[in-house]
Amino acid sequence: MDDLNLHYRFLNWRRRIREIREVRAVRYQERAKHIAVDGDTLSYHGNSGEVGCYVAPRPLSKDNNYFEVNISINSGIALIDLRLIRDTQDDQLWWPLRLYSGRTKGRQFGTKCSSGDRIGCGIEPSSFHVQTAQIFFTKNGKRVGSTVMPLSPDGLFPAVGMHSLGEEVRLHLNAELGSEEDDSIMMVDSYEDEWGRLHDVRVSGTLLEYVGNGKSIIDVGLAQARRRLSTRSHYFEVEIVDPGEKCYIALGLARKDYPKNRHPGWSRGSVAYHADDGKIFHGSGVGDPFGPRCYKGDIMGCGIMFPRDYILDSEGESDDSCDMKELRQQPRGIRNVMYLRREQQQEEDWEEEEEEEEEDIEREHEGRKVMVFFTRNGKIIGKKESVLPHGGFYPTIGMLSSGEKVKVDLHPLSG
Repeated sequence: MDDLNLHYRFLNWRRRIREIREVRAVRYQERAKHIAVDGDTLSYHGNSGEVGCYVAPRPLSKDNNYFEVNISINSGIALIDLRLIRDTQDDQLWWPLRLYSGRTKGRQFGTKCSSGDRIGCGIEPSSFHVQTAQIFFTKNGKRVGSTVMPLSPDGLFPAVGMHSLGEEVRLHLNAELGSEEDDSIMMVDSYEDEWGRLHDVRVSGTLLEYVGNGKSIIDVGLAQARRRLSTRSHYFEVEIVDPGEKCYIALGLARKDYPKNRHPGWSRGSVAYHADDGKIFHGSGVGDPFGPRCYKGDIMGCGIMFPRDYILDSEGESDDSCDMKELRQQPRGIRNVMYLRREQQQEEDWEEEEEEEEEDIEREHEGRKVMVFFTRNGKIIGKKESVLPHGGFYPTIGMLSSGEKVKVDLHPLSG
């Protein structure tokens, strides 16, 4: 009899474990209704008027307390919202134009959002130690307001709601919210100096704006980075903030002495992906079909896959240079001004030597073939073999129609 009771207790225990696993499996999987999920892209797939909702597989936590969406396309009605919901979907926070908190009627909360905007939602880290969560919302990295709601024992899950045809967003569940002060410092101190050539293009922080006439093909606006791509920095991206009249935006690579009034890709020593028709141009005014067209909110990227022996040759001296840098950064005691100036001069000499070594390495590889690749919204869309020109390939952006604006990240992969 005891053996039978023990057997039943064992079966109940196994059944209970299976039930717990099934509940967890359901809880920790993404859920979507009237929304199609393609990687990090969410798009509305319902009948107009039906509310579409996507729920992330895991709740926000102290270590991951914030998420964002980039609005790629909207219907003009702007019925896209972010929410934090309980797993039971009882309490909801909505925020497109107004704030909703478990009610059908909202109050005015933030400014209107449109394609290209980035909206976010998070929980203050201190809230995870108490029963009440302080919820905050952002627009383009800046806080627009906050509210309070009870913190569920199961946590609050990121969710995105969409209501009308044509709406599409890119979801970033592991987004990080930097301080506004840090952003302003970066814009003032860094981005202006990253451009070696600007023609009919105005730079404002990370934003490039076309200011040319846009009447003919000779009115190309060109922006070329100061530094060429290398094994240390081999990739860059641009986000189409405003496509302007025609979206004649192109990004690619070009030689340093590339003509200022030619789109990248049109002339020798360049290769580029053009947003308006999705074609690739490789040293010719005639393009070939390559990828999809790009629109407002899309992120286009370009990089080089350097050969293995190129990496070995170009980075063979990196260990010594790192050791020298570590030596230079070691703390010292009080130093005489004369010695301090001498050390500063030595550091400048070392930097010049490093640049000369890199130039020597580039000259050794001139004429070699490298694989240039292009991306759209984080996915590789194609590759093109190209000969490395004298002096290397420089990130180059071209624009040609009124109103075009792009946001540039020349170092998206840097930590």
